[in-house]
Formats: sequence, structure tokens, C-alpha cells
Amino acid sequence: MKKYIIPALCLLGAVVLFASCGNKAKQAAQQAEQAAADSAAAAEQAQIIAKKIEALDEEPVFDIITNMGVIKVKLYSKTPKHRENFARLALSGFYDGILFHRVINGFMIQAGDPLTKDPDKAASYGTGGPGYTIPAEFVPEYTHLKGALAAARRGDAANPYKESSGSQFYLVQDEYGCSSLNGDYTVFGQTVEGLDVIDKIAAVETGAKDRPVQDVKIITIKLDDGTVVASN
Repeated sequence: MKKYIIPALCLLGAVVLFASCGNKAKQAAQQAEQAAADSAAAAEQAQIIAKKIEALDEEPVFDIITNMGVIKVKLYSKTPKHRENFARLALSGFYDGILFHRVINGFMIQAGDPLTKDPDKAASYGTGGPGYTIPAEFVPEYTHLKGALAAARRGDAANPYKESSGSQFYLVQDEYGCSSLNGDYTVFGQTVEGLDVIDKIAAVETGAKDRPVQDVKIITIKLDDGTVVASN
């Protein structure tokens, strides 16, 4: 009987190996199919967003919905690169769940870093973005008024052309405190409603690196109901 045991075991091993290989092939096929579906869905979503951006008002209004209230901002027509970028990120849900990671009363409140969605990356808050910058769009008439929406950026030494962060922005809480920034940071919008919410956020208790002790979160940023969007 012993001479039949080894061949039987070999046959069993071959069956198991074949089944394992079959399962791996099936999983690989399923993963490839899912990746293709995800890619198609992303492409479709990008097309929908592109159509919405094309159909926007010349100076669209977006609602920055936070856990402390709503701030309505109008995007300026004379800063088209920043206008389109902010609209695209907002419409894609990029800002959903992002924190105001830097708040200075008497100055401004800053948000837009995707790293702030992950508490484990707290030490790096303020350094994140979408992986690109935007050329500066300085318009003399767009200054740091109270409620101005402007793009954050890296310092001059590392950024001599003063290019804007791809996603980080700030809202002016005190125009006198921010007046020295005129001509150095791109202002691309203005608060039309919710200045009191900016003041409320600016007044929260902060700790190291001017980070709020209690999270101030952007729930979402969406087109205001009065803004034109493309039909499906």
C-alpha cells in the first residue's frame, strides 16, 4: 500500500496548487475589472465636472459649509486659473472633511490641506496639497479686504514666482492685519455672506502652530443654489 501513498499525495498537492492558481487568476481578473470600472467612473465624473465648470456663472458663488456655519464666497472672473481650480476641487469633493489647520485671530483662517483628514499626519499639517501649484494671478483691485479668499503658498526663497498652493487657501479675518500681503498672494474671491462665521472660527482656542484645539472642519464646499450649473 505504501507505493500508492506518495502518488496520491502528489495528486492531491497538484489539485490544491491548481485550485490556488485558479483563485489567484480569478482575483487578478476581478481586480483588473474593478480598476477598469473605477477608471471609467473617474473619467465620467471628470467630464461631468468639466461641463459644470464650463457652465458656471462668470463669478460663481460657493458655500463653504463648516461645523461652525456657512461662508459664501464669490470667485473672481479676473483670476480664471484659481477660479477653475477651486471650482474643480470643490465639485470633486476634494475639500470634504478637511480642517482649518491654521487660525490666527486678527489675521486669517487657513484650510485646504488634504493631510488634515488623517489625525496620524498631524505633525505634517500645512504641508499637503494636490501635487501641483498655480501661477500667480495678481490683480491690483483684488486686495485683502475682510472676507477675501486668497491662495496660500510657499515662501519666496523656495518659490520666487510666488506660485499658489494647488489647494490651500485662507480667508481674511482682519484686513489691516493682512494688508502687507497685497500684491504677494493671489486674492481670487470674496466672502458675500458669513463674515460672522469667519470671526467665530478666528476666535477659537488654538495650540501649537496656531492649530485649533477643537477641530474646525469643512463638511463640504458646494455651488450655491443660485449658481448656474450644467444640465445632465
